[in-house]
Amino acid sequence: MWQVYLCTCLRQGENMLDINDFGKKQIIFVFLNVGEKISYSNDNIIVKTKEGTIKYQTTCYRIFALFVVGNFTLTSGLLQRAKKYGFGIVLMTHSLRVYEILCCPMEGNTLLHRHQYVFKGNELGKHIIINKIINQRYYLNKIRKKNEEIKNAIQIIDKSLKHLQDSEYNDLSSIMGVEGSIARVYFNNIFDSVDWKGRKPRIKFDMTNSVLDIGYTILFNFIEALLNLYGFDLFVGVLHQQFYMRKSLVCDLIEPFRAMIDWQIRKSINLGQFKEDDFNVINGQYLLKWSENPKYVSILMEPLLEHRAEIFLYIQAYYRAFMKQKSISEYPLFLAEEA
Repeated sequence: MWQVYLCTCLRQGENMLDINDFGKKQIIFVFLNVGEKISYSNDNIIVKTKEGTIKYQTTCYRIFALFVVGNFTLTSGLLQRAKKYGFGIVLMTHSLRVYEILCCPMEGNTLLHRHQYVFKGNELGKHIIINKIINQRYYLNKIRKKNEEIKNAIQIIDKSLKHLQDSEYNDLSSIMGVEGSIARVYFNNIFDSVDWKGRKPRIKFDMTNSVLDIGYTILFNFIEALLNLYGFDLFVGVLHQQFYMRKSLVCDLIEPFRAMIDWQIRKSINLGQFKEDDFNVINGQYLLKWSENPKYVSILMEPLLEHRAEIFLYIQAYYRAFMKQKSISEYPLFLAEEA
């Protein structure tokens, strides 16, 4: 089991969650071995070993999100406490695939939902993609020893980014076309130290893609938990098209933060923290060994915790701008260079 403390000094956000409360909240990952159980006693969550001894215990008052990896029995008492104390429960397989999310959003924010349902246009989606590309460019430029290919990649990104910023077109296909062309150049160079064969989500045909899936999953759930503080309808996005049961808004708002995960993975591979021996290859898929899960989650959470204040304030500012229907220029940017 691994625990992350979410302790920082943030401004109070609306009436959703008092900053004094938020500063004491924890994100808890529980990796359950065979026979281990999650139970509760009064207002405490308890993890017990197969022999019945207490492995970990914390008060429900301090939980922001509880991630449970592995098989366990979910009781009505645990759900009641999640509802009472307002923390989400994310259920994950041994390979860190999310199969269920039980959370307690602020469901009564009907005015916010009305704004979401009538929102039109791609300008905000374009704003989010520009933010993503700016951060991709920053991390490429952060590489100390730049060969000609990396320098050329930065020039290509600069040219494409300027075109996207200056152009008046806002059709989705053009925006995503520019984003896709930059992504190919970016990934080829951010992972120049490995045998990179392209980004293929969920296929896990090599170690790097498998780790990217894990990192993006952690990021996705982190952003989802913050969006739930304000009661967004997560299925209504401004960039990603709506599909059945896809949380399009979460897909939108993880975009500015993806490059942080990419950079952390690059560093960890170069430092030898992530290596192919940590994976089992089954039917051509690289699956992380169970024993390595806590280490990988801990390392991949580092950039999110390092910038937790900035991420929180970004989501808060996005909510305020959206509720007040401000102009696109007044929506927040998350700039990794300044964070």
